Amino acid sequence: MTFTFSIAFHGSALALELTPGEQAGKRLYREGLSTSDAQLTARVGASGMSVPASVLPCAGCHGTDGRGRPEGNVRPPSLDWQRLAQGKAYTDANLARAIQHGIDPAGNRLDPAMPRFELTLADQRNLTAYLKRLGEERDPGVEQSVLRLGTLLPASGPLAGAAHVVRAVLEDAIAQLNQNGGIHGRRLELVVLDPGDNPASAEQALSRLLDQEQAFALIAPMAPMLDQRLATLLEQHRVPLVGSTPRNGGSLQIFDPMPDLATQLLSLALHARDVLAVPADGLRVVYAGDEQAPLAEQVRERLQQQGLAPAPVQAFDGQPVDGEGILFLGRAQSFTELAQALQAAGRHPYLFAASSQVAGGLVKLPAQWSQRVLLAYPFVPGDWTAQGQATLAGLQQRQHLDPRQASLQVSTLCAMRLLTEALKQIGRDASRERLMAALEGLYDVDTGLTPALNFGPGRRQGMAGAHVVAVELPGPRFTAVAPYRPVPVNP
Repeated sequence: MTFTFSIAFHGSALALELTPGEQAGKRLYREGLSTSDAQLTARVGASGMSVPASVLPCAGCHGTDGRGRPEGNVRPPSLDWQRLAQGKAYTDANLARAIQHGIDPAGNRLDPAMPRFELTLADQRNLTAYLKRLGEERDPGVEQSVLRLGTLLPASGPLAGAAHVVRAVLEDAIAQLNQNGGIHGRRLELVVLDPGDNPASAEQALSRLLDQEQAFALIAPMAPMLDQRLATLLEQHRVPLVGSTPRNGGSLQIFDPMPDLATQLLSLALHARDVLAVPADGLRVVYAGDEQAPLAEQVRERLQQQGLAPAPVQAFDGQPVDGEGILFLGRAQSFTELAQALQAAGRHPYLFAASSQVAGGLVKLPAQWSQRVLLAYPFVPGDWTAQGQATLAGLQQRQHLDPRQASLQVSTLCAMRLLTEALKQIGRDASRERLMAALEGLYDVDTGLTPALNFGPGRRQGMAGAHVVAVELPGPRFTAVAPYRPVPVNP
């Protein structure tokens, strides 16, 4: 099936047009900010402690969709205006009294958990006007018969080949869903933009994807030049992203089916300690490339949390390094150069690395490194069920994909599986906020291709460990020596 990827502005006919006053009310509702220069305040609890309204905006408890988000034993009510006006007898005047003084139309005091906001007359009018429209507003990308997803995939450069694979997997998955009626009566539509080759062009492409193309959520983008800004931009737009990103900065907006590099190296380190008997102070974290330095420090910190005592991290400069076990971060070529430098110095420590970073350089390693190189793999063919194998084989056949690129195909399939499951759970009344909550609540998701994926409050990697695989040379040939097991976050 061939897809036409639209580059025109979508959704304007169905977008909710707000007046300037309603727009101001929306800002107050979501961010607690006034259109004036005055700082709004709110009184909290029985003591009436005063705090900035921006700390406790209405959306923080009632949600951007006004439906109310349970917090402990408190369930904020829905702010649907029809329900408020008809069922609760709210008017403009007594709504203002409830917001500012905490008294409902019947004269009862509202729950003390609800802040009492000190608003100007103009701010109160704007907020009331927006609340009357809140139930009509839809998030970008949600239309009557279409739900729009977006991604960034380079059309040229070193990542173009991988981007072609990701695009083929996404196209195929969406085609299969749409042939079966879509999700809750909506056909999925994918908008693909090229991020270019620099941070400025990538940020411009992301802005266009969200502002003009009106993408509801992002799926499996490939734009590493955005790594330093991606989390901030997603949080500004409150847009969820599902897929693997090299360095996601721990953003709550990003749901990654795969374990991050630090978690993979931690799996290797625990295997080194528990099985290979590498002493607690025998591990060394080595990185190649300045962009890997922060991650190297993060790995060392996590090793220390597990009771290991690695030496300070070291940048690889072409010279051999010390250590009985070396945890490496960097490109395949640098990994090969490190092995060569160590061999020239007569040293053969264990070398540990993530397969996604160094697998391409293994063919250049001499036989002396056989069984001394151990790699972390998030999944191995032994994880594949019969149904999972059939899914992968069908994808490869329909899209003419190389089975040797199965790792990228599987990670993209898993991202699409997570997003699809969450979209099904939130029903037809889709919002980004509800999607975020559904993704966070996914537990024991069976992909048929990986260990079960689990998320939760504050947890944004679906897998919390990796398989340990030994490399036999020449070849290379691979043998799984330790199965996947979740590694502890803290000792």
